[in-house]
Amino acid sequence: MRILLTADPYLPVPPKLYGGIERIIDFLARGLVQRGHEVTLVAHPESATAGTLVPYGRPPHTGALPRAMELLQVGGALLSRAPSTDIVHSFGRLAALMPILPLRRLPKIQSYQRAIPWQGIQRAASLAGPSIAFTGCSASLFAERGPEHGDWHAIWNGVAVESYQPTKLVAPDAPLAFLGRLERIKGAHSAIAIARSAGRKLIIAGNKVNDADDPRYFEEEVAPHLDGDRVTYIGPVDDAGKSALFGQSAAMLMPIEWEEPFGIVMTEALACGTPVVAFARGSVPEVVRDGVNGFVVRNVDEAVQAIPRLAELDRRVIRADCEERFSSEAIVDEYERLYRIMIDRTARSAAGRVAHSPSAR
Repeated sequence: MRILLTADPYLPVPPKLYGGIERIIDFLARGLVQRGHEVTLVAHPESATAGTLVPYGRPPHTGALPRAMELLQVGGALLSRAPSTDIVHSFGRLAALMPILPLRRLPKIQSYQRAIPWQGIQRAASLAGPSIAFTGCSASLFAERGPEHGDWHAIWNGVAVESYQPTKLVAPDAPLAFLGRLERIKGAHSAIAIARSAGRKLIIAGNKVNDADDPRYFEEEVAPHLDGDRVTYIGPVDDAGKSALFGQSAAMLMPIEWEEPFGIVMTEALACGTPVVAFARGSVPEVVRDGVNGFVVRNVDEAVQAIPRLAELDRRVIRADCEERFSSEAIVDEYERLYRIMIDRTARSAAGRVAHSPSAR
């Protein structure tokens, strides 16, 4: 297949540190090329892809004019390549697909890892008809409104499992880990409370965030607990750092306070064989199989009660489950399957229109 992928131009593909969506696009492009497909990626100029890169973007990517120019760049790239493309898969803004939405012979997929613009989805589905499908990185993302707004599919995010070294056993007093942006909705303060009540050490990793709604969150609710012993902050970590962190940890804590669409950090921990103890919000119940690869809990007290049960879990089973459901190979399988469905459906729809047109009769 000749596949055209698009990404927002804010971060390169793959990213240097933070950039979950860009990681997915990276292993998808590499996996598709390895399977013999022809891949073109429209993305940040510093991207490195196994396919053909079409660079675009106008820093600082803010303001009406730069954003409009970026949309024109993507739209122009899509329109010019449409005749030689079998399917377009957008991980960027839906508006970038506008020039090709009426091309009903060209299959299109729009993927979401964040809040969904339902009005835009409705307009896009109306313009493109059966030539467009939508994916969410979890069923939780579109469960309430998806059935009323086009053709939706849940395809999870995943992880390049080969980048993470699984650990079969950890010490009985191994620390707990927290990895995420240090803002309230990610729940570092709850992770501290869980570790303290459970009598376990906690290692915190991640980026400090200047949250406009809660600008002093780190200084007031995380920093006072950092003592270099029971609670330690090690800053941002790359893939090797994540593997080392999770490899020495009894569990990763994810006490989120929002409906997180996926949370790739869960799969990164699972790839190390490290169980996840997480609050039952967003995609957590889809990713964490309670009692198999971690525990799904509702609050701090339930999380504390789950910590002694970590010894019941087999880290080899956790790694194997991650490979089966969340490896890059498994995710590429899912997208490749959907590509073939869309190409076939669009061809049949186009044939049907021709058969029912006045000229055909």
